[in-house]
Amino acid sequence: MTPWNAIASASARNLGRNAIFCGLASLLPLVLGPITAGYQGFASPLGWLLLLAFCLVVLAFTIHLLFDALLFRLASSHETEAAGLAAIDEVLFRMRLRKPETNPRPLDMRIAGSRRIVWQQRFALAVCLVLFAILLLDATDGQPLC
Repeated sequence: MTPWNAIASASARNLGRNAIFCGLASLLPLVLGPITAGYQGFASPLGWLLLLAFCLVVLAFTIHLLFDALLFRLASSHETEAAGLAAIDEVLFRMRLRKPETNPRPLDMRIAGSRRIVWQQRFALAVCLVLFAILLLDATDGQPLC
Protein backbone atom coordinates (compact mmCIF):
# COMPACT_ATOMS: atom_id res chain seq x y z
CA MET A 1 0.00 0.00 0.00
CA THR A 2 1.43 3.36 -1.03
CA PRO A 3 1.58 6.30 1.40
CA TRP A 4 -1.31 8.18 -0.19
CA ASN A 5 -3.46 5.02 -0.08
CA ALA A 6 -2.72 4.66 3.62
CA ILE A 7 -3.56 8.32 4.22
CA ALA A 8 -6.83 8.04 2.28
CA SER A 9 -7.93 4.83 4.01
CA ALA A 10 -6.97 6.20 7.46
CA SER A 11 -8.95 9.36 6.73
CA ALA A 12 -11.94 7.27 5.68
CA ARG A 13 -11.73 5.21 8.85
CA ASN A 14 -11.38 8.28 11.10
CA LEU A 15 -14.22 10.14 9.38
CA GLY A 16 -16.48 7.11 9.70
CA ARG A 17 -15.72 6.67 13.40
CA ASN A 18 -16.21 10.34 14.16
CA ALA A 19 -19.44 10.51 12.19
CA ILE A 20 -20.97 7.48 13.89
CA PHE A 21 -19.93 8.59 17.38
CA CYS A 22 -21.27 12.14 16.98
CA GLY A 23 -24.42 10.90 15.28
CA LEU A 24 -25.21 8.55 18.13
CA ALA A 25 -24.35 11.22 20.69
CA SER A 26 -26.79 13.61 19.01
CA LEU A 27 -29.57 11.06 19.35
CA LEU A 28 -28.93 10.78 23.08
CA PRO A 29 -30.87 13.96 24.06
CA LEU A 30 -33.79 12.96 21.86
CA VAL A 31 -33.99 9.55 23.52
CA LEU A 32 -33.39 10.73 27.08
CA GLY A 33 -35.62 13.80 26.86
CA PRO A 34 -38.98 12.05 27.19
CA ILE A 35 -37.60 9.60 29.76
CA THR A 36 -36.30 12.33 32.05
CA ALA A 37 -39.31 14.59 31.53
CA GLY A 38 -41.59 12.80 33.92
CA TYR A 39 -45.22 13.77 34.11
CA GLN A 40 -44.57 17.54 34.37
CA GLY A 41 -43.36 17.99 30.82
CA PHE A 42 -39.77 18.45 29.77
CA ALA A 43 -39.55 21.94 28.34
CA SER A 44 -41.29 24.47 26.24
CA PRO A 45 -42.07 23.64 22.62
CA LEU A 46 -39.47 26.18 21.51
CA GLY A 47 -36.81 24.34 23.51
CA TRP A 48 -37.80 21.04 21.90
CA LEU A 49 -37.69 22.58 18.43
CA LEU A 50 -34.23 24.04 19.05
CA LEU A 51 -32.99 20.73 20.38
CA LEU A 52 -34.48 18.89 17.43
CA ALA A 53 -32.98 21.37 14.97
CA PHE A 54 -29.47 21.02 16.36
CA CYS A 55 -29.77 17.23 16.49
CA LEU A 56 -30.83 17.22 12.84
CA VAL A 57 -27.90 19.46 11.92
CA VAL A 58 -25.51 17.01 13.59
CA LEU A 59 -27.16 14.11 11.77
CA ALA A 60 -26.85 15.96 8.46
CA PHE A 61 -23.13 16.45 9.09
CA THR A 62 -22.95 12.75 9.98
CA ILE A 63 -24.40 11.74 6.64
CA HIS A 64 -22.04 14.10 4.82
CA LEU A 65 -19.01 12.71 6.64
CA LEU A 66 -20.03 9.11 5.99
CA PHE A 67 -20.31 9.99 2.30
CA ASP A 68 -16.84 11.58 2.42
CA ALA A 69 -15.50 8.45 4.10
CA LEU A 70 -16.90 6.33 1.27
CA LEU A 71 -15.30 8.64 -1.29
CA PHE A 72 -11.91 8.39 0.42
CA ARG A 73 -12.28 4.62 0.55
CA LEU A 74 -13.01 4.68 -3.20
CA ALA A 75 -9.90 6.75 -3.82
CA SER A 76 -7.70 4.43 -1.77
CA SER A 77 -8.78 1.47 -3.90
CA HIS A 78 -7.03 2.87 -7.00
CA GLU A 79 -3.41 2.40 -7.96
CA THR A 80 -2.37 6.05 -8.23
CA GLU A 81 -3.46 9.19 -6.44
CA ALA A 82 -4.49 10.84 -9.71
CA ALA A 83 -6.72 7.89 -10.62
CA GLY A 84 -8.29 7.83 -7.16
CA LEU A 85 -9.04 11.55 -7.16
CA ALA A 86 -10.38 11.31 -10.71
CA ALA A 87 -12.72 8.55 -9.55
CA ILE A 88 -14.01 10.79 -6.76
CA ASP A 89 -14.57 13.64 -9.21
CA GLU A 90 -16.34 11.32 -11.64
CA VAL A 91 -18.69 10.04 -8.94
CA LEU A 92 -19.49 13.59 -7.84
CA PHE A 93 -20.09 14.63 -11.44
CA ARG A 94 -22.39 11.67 -12.13
CA MET A 95 -24.38 12.46 -9.00
CA ARG A 96 -24.55 16.08 -10.20
CA LEU A 97 -22.99 17.34 -7.00
CA ARG A 98 -20.00 19.03 -8.61
CA LYS A 99 -18.95 20.16 -12.06
CA PRO A 100 -15.71 18.77 -13.47
CA GLU A 101 -12.66 20.85 -12.60
CA THR A 102 -9.68 21.50 -14.83
CA ASN A 103 -7.30 21.34 -11.87
CA PRO A 104 -8.56 18.76 -9.36
CA ARG A 105 -7.85 19.48 -5.71
CA PRO A 106 -5.13 17.34 -4.12
CA LEU A 107 -5.86 14.81 -1.42
CA ASP A 108 -4.62 16.96 1.46
CA MET A 109 -7.00 19.80 0.53
CA ARG A 110 -9.90 17.36 0.40
CA ILE A 111 -8.99 15.96 3.82
CA ALA A 112 -8.73 19.51 5.19
CA GLY A 113 -12.25 20.22 3.91
CA SER A 114 -13.56 17.13 5.67
CA ARG A 115 -11.81 18.18 8.87
CA ARG A 116 -13.61 21.52 8.75
CA ILE A 117 -16.90 19.65 8.54
CA VAL A 118 -15.84 17.51 11.52
CA TRP A 119 -15.27 20.64 13.61
CA GLN A 120 -18.59 22.11 12.52
CA GLN A 121 -20.26 18.86 13.53
CA ARG A 122 -18.56 18.88 16.91
CA PHE A 123 -19.62 22.48 17.51
CA ALA A 124 -23.23 21.67 16.64
CA LEU A 125 -23.09 18.61 18.92
CA ALA A 126 -21.72 20.72 21.78
CA VAL A 127 -24.55 23.24 21.32
CA CYS A 128 -27.04 20.38 21.25
CA LEU A 129 -25.75 18.86 24.49
CA VAL A 130 -25.52 22.22 26.27
CA LEU A 131 -29.07 23.02 25.20
CA PHE A 132 -30.21 19.64 26.52
CA ALA A 133 -28.50 20.30 29.86
CA ILE A 134 -30.13 23.72 30.11
CA LEU A 135 -33.55 22.31 29.30
CA LEU A 136 -33.06 19.49 31.79
CA LEU A 137 -32.07 21.89 34.56
CA ASP A 138 -35.01 24.12 33.71
CA ALA A 139 -37.43 21.20 33.79
CA THR A 140 -36.23 20.01 37.19
CA ASP A 141 -36.00 23.54 38.65
CA GLY A 142 -32.36 22.93 39.49
CA GLN A 143 -33.13 19.90 41.64
CA PRO A 144 -31.26 16.63 41.07
CA LEU A 145 -33.17 13.93 39.22
CA CYS A 146 -32.56 11.28 41.90
